[in-house]
Amino acid sequence: MIIILYLSVALIAIAFTILVVYLAKTLKALQGTLTNVADTLSGLEKQMEGITTETTRLLHKTNELAEDIQHKSEKLNTVVESVQDVGTTIQKLNQSVQKVTTSVSTNLEQNQDKVNQVVQWSNAAMEIWAKWKQKSEKI
Repeated sequence: MIIILYLSVALIAIAFTILVVYLAKTLKALQGTLTNVADTLSGLEKQMEGITTETTRLLHKTNELAEDIQHKSEKLNTVVESVQDVGTTIQKLNQSVQKVTTSVSTNLEQNQDKVNQVVQWSNAAMEIWAKWKQKSEKI
């Protein structure tokens, strides 16, 4: 019976030794895996720093571009307002010319008889002048 007890203890010791050996191998493999994970995370961290730097630069450039577009938009608004003022001025000038044309046309229609008389008198005066000139040349 004591032999069985010794054999049992020896078997337990052998099993425990095998368990410890396999546990050591597993932990060693796990250590290698964790080292690889740590290296990968370190590389990933460096890449993230690069991405963060590039993103920051891109954000600054985007902000500068947005400010530039804002300034140019404001200047363009000034140009558009100036063109609109020119259009308003031309429209007022056209209205004034139209009023003057209407006024002249109305006055001309009202004084058509007088104009006709002036034309007739002018023609008569030119005929008299031409006849007088012909008589003066004959003499």
